[in-house]
Amino acid sequence: MIIEKHEIRLLKEFCDLMAHTRAIRFVIVENIFNNNLESSDPDAINNERINVEKLQITSLENALFSLENIPFEGTRRILFLDASKKIEVDLAYEIEELKKDIFYLKNGEKKFFGYLENIHSGFTEQVEAGVKKLAGLDFNCFITDRDGTTNNYCGMYRSSIQSVYNAVFITRFVKKRTENPIIITSAPLKDPGIVDVSVNPENAIIYAASKGREFIDLNGSRRTYPIEENKQQLINELNKKLSDLLSNSELEKFTLIGSGLQLKFGQTTIARQDINGSIPQDESDKFLKLVQGIVTDIDPDGNNFRIEDTGLDIEIILTIEDSESVPKDFDKGDAVRYLNTELDLSMSKGPHLICGDTASDIPMIEASIEQSDDTWTVFVTKNRTLAERVSAISSNTVLVTEPDMLVAMLACLSR
Repeated sequence: MIIEKHEIRLLKEFCDLMAHTRAIRFVIVENIFNNNLESSDPDAINNERINVEKLQITSLENALFSLENIPFEGTRRILFLDASKKIEVDLAYEIEELKKDIFYLKNGEKKFFGYLENIHSGFTEQVEAGVKKLAGLDFNCFITDRDGTTNNYCGMYRSSIQSVYNAVFITRFVKKRTENPIIITSAPLKDPGIVDVSVNPENAIIYAASKGREFIDLNGSRRTYPIEENKQQLINELNKKLSDLLSNSELEKFTLIGSGLQLKFGQTTIARQDINGSIPQDESDKFLKLVQGIVTDIDPDGNNFRIEDTGLDIEIILTIEDSESVPKDFDKGDAVRYLNTELDLSMSKGPHLICGDTASDIPMIEASIEQSDDTWTVFVTKNRTLAERVSAISSNTVLVTEPDMLVAMLACLSR
């Protein structure tokens, strides 16, 4: 597959291009690991040219050229849904990650670290501090969130394609330092989901999606957390009503911004805003009320659904029962406990490394500590209050301010 320079004006053309970059990047990463070029020599990727055909790097360069030539209106780039309907898009993630990959593939890991140092304040100091604290540890479980933790945030989930350097650093770490590598994400598995945006080698990492209610194990088998039949019927009804609502041309834009519409296993997500504030606040608030009304109509007593409003996404989550048979949200701590049992992770035996970036990731740390005090944490945040909360829960905590710092740390720990 070769990507040529071409004009992009339609949103579908943009999504197709990003899917093509995913295919190219996946092949590049596979070449790197098939030829053992993620070796202890951090410049092997440069010195050996990693057996990547020049056409593959040229394809990424052509993709970058095509994205950079999408026209602006004011400060935002514009894509069209059809002949007349347009949408503003922020392509900072897509463009910057392509630039990073091209630099990495042409110059090698050592120079790439210098590149990251130039764009992230405090990069070297934070990475070195983390490496010093975690040096010498081989982890039973490496359990991490994706977006905002190991992966930089993207304005649109379906185009948040993992970078080559990111996949190499993470995969090298899990191969050399981890027995049970797991990514727990609130996104679904597929269509679109974490599988569609990841370029790690096949069967290298367990993908646990929908907050861990569904996962693909290292043998490629999909397994799911049991859902009661009546609750499954309720979420089917919810998804049908939401889909009908979003078929309205005035509301279709909510499927195109940020997380879009994601029909997960045991959970549904619909964006009401994106990180760039593309939707006027009054429209976003009005849409939230429409969705809340649908949920109330289906579940008037509030026993089956919980709504989490992040300000960007509306998360509608099927409840489970706690130890006292009281309905509660299924959170990432429940996911850790479920995966420990389902995969026989033996989490009573540490050490474990848990990584996150928001309050919703804290239950993963707590669930790990329940099993073993030998739990270590890397948290990506600039929020002092959140940082203090995490540090109070886990004394073995490393704090960094950017996902690139975390993945660079993993790269250093696995050299």
